[in-house]
Amino acid sequence: MPERSSPDDISYVKAALQWQYNLIGLGGAAVFAAISGSELPLILGAGLELIYLSVVPQMRAFQRLVRSWKYESEKKEIETRLRALFQQIPPEMRVRYGRLDQICKDIRANYARLSSTSQLFVQEMQDRLDGLLQGYLRLLHAAQQHYEYLRATDPERIRREAAELKRTLTSEPAKVQEINRRRIEILNKRCEKYAKIHENSEVIQAQCAAIEDVLQLIRDQSVTMRDPQQVSDQLEGLVRDVEQTEQTVKEVEAIFDLATADAGTTFNPLSTPDSGGGRRSNRVRN
Repeated sequence: MPERSSPDDISYVKAALQWQYNLIGLGGAAVFAAISGSELPLILGAGLELIYLSVVPQMRAFQRLVRSWKYESEKKEIETRLRALFQQIPPEMRVRYGRLDQICKDIRANYARLSSTSQLFVQEMQDRLDGLLQGYLRLLHAAQQHYEYLRATDPERIRREAAELKRTLTSEPAKVQEINRRRIEILNKRCEKYAKIHENSEVIQAQCAAIEDVLQLIRDQSVTMRDPQQVSDQLEGLVRDVEQTEQTVKEVEAIFDLATADAGTTFNPLSTPDSGGGRRSNRVRN
């Protein structure tokens, strides 16, 4: 579910200026001035525009309208990103998402039969269901990324390579030793990152399973029409858990970024200045 924009993030004057009815009015004044051959329509139009821009952006009704535009725009952007994520996950994950989506539809259908006095809580619950579905899809996408990384990475090979470099380190020239020490450090970091990503992959899988279990339970409870306020509170706790897991995913993405940065520094010692002449050293040749 997209977060609503705060008033501080919105320029109501800009929105009023770009409103299609205002642009039509400005265009009409320009056309009338061109037809009449007089500047009077432009002067009157400018005066009315100043009054319009000083009054309309301050109106609460207009501000609510602009916030609704902003919210709908953000909602469409999120939906576009989610559709892209859905296309990127494998078919078996799409089926898994489809099953959860159907569970949410069943919950909505069951609670839609409640009295009108309970619909406020039902709407709150539905918003949280939408947020959970979005979070679930993002977690599925992250799980697929983690799986691809873990499948393509052989930590034992990395450890063997680091051990071999360490074994032959003292027999190499000083410049090569300097480079290989840096390589060993980076290989060790890769092993640490692999372990962290493996751990976070398990956390994501457990969180996805927890979402499925809780929503299936809520669907079962909805058959007997449990209090929607209690269900909404239960969903709120699940939403917090999902947000914490998504924060973990962001930390893992940061790890990937750091890994790229580390790789770029592997051979920096080759371009360090000579202590005597200040020129860059020639590349070490085998």
